[in-house]
Amino acid sequence: MSKEAPLDFHKLGKQIRRQITEMVVAAGRGHVGSAFSLVEILLALYKGGVLRVDPKNPRWPDRDRLILSKGHGALALYPILADLGFFPKEELMKYCKRDGILGGHPEHHKIPGVEASTGALGHGLSIGIGMALAARMNGKDHRVFVIAGDGECDEGSIWEGALHAAKHKLDNLTVIVDYNKQQSYSDVAEVCPLEPFADKWKAFGFAVQEADMEHPERLLRLLREPQSKSLPRVIICHTVKGKGISFIERNLSWHHKGKLTEQEVENIFNELEI
Repeated sequence: MSKEAPLDFHKLGKQIRRQITEMVVAAGRGHVGSAFSLVEILLALYKGGVLRVDPKNPRWPDRDRLILSKGHGALALYPILADLGFFPKEELMKYCKRDGILGGHPEHHKIPGVEASTGALGHGLSIGIGMALAARMNGKDHRVFVIAGDGECDEGSIWEGALHAAKHKLDNLTVIVDYNKQQSYSDVAEVCPLEPFADKWKAFGFAVQEADMEHPERLLRLLREPQSKSLPRVIICHTVKGKGISFIERNLSWHHKGKLTEQEVENIFNELEI
């Protein structure tokens, strides 16, 4: 794994959020708040030299697998995949258009670099467990990463999957939780509380780490460290829904946003000036 020059999360994060905004303007829809909280997580994985992937050969058998189980956050994934060369950047402005490949949720067979069609929450972890088991059975050393949302962790299938991963000692599996503590219509603590969240994962047999995403370098360090032997890993990332724009942060009206006004777009771009 690469340990090159420090990753400029601040600059790259602003660039990705600007691209997300442009895509939402073009499409007239998108999960803005959910995508903004994911940006630094995806930058660490793709731009931090963590994932072993080849944009020129997206189906390379020895690649690492990343499943965005929180599929409604795909707006954050698409600009990064395009920048790496998985598909032409021109596709970004075709987001949710009939002549484009990029839908509101990622689709495996349509988008190079997407490992699973997701969006029905709670399913991505089980898919990732199957991939991790297959890698072991086939004697492969690639790793599997699954990004889940915190609201998604209210799904029983997440915890069934966690039991299975621990049973099989899947130390090639890492779950990353985007813990922004909000879901579509309220705080997670009001809808169905997760705390003590870290203790739950420990009780289910995971090696547990946490990262304050105000300092995303912490996540990058954790991802670059060797994984515990015989234990699946979870990294709980403390994020902010709508991160990066003052009037979007923690504002649930931006969970799924329709057409943006000219003033809203101008205000976003003003805050994203580099």
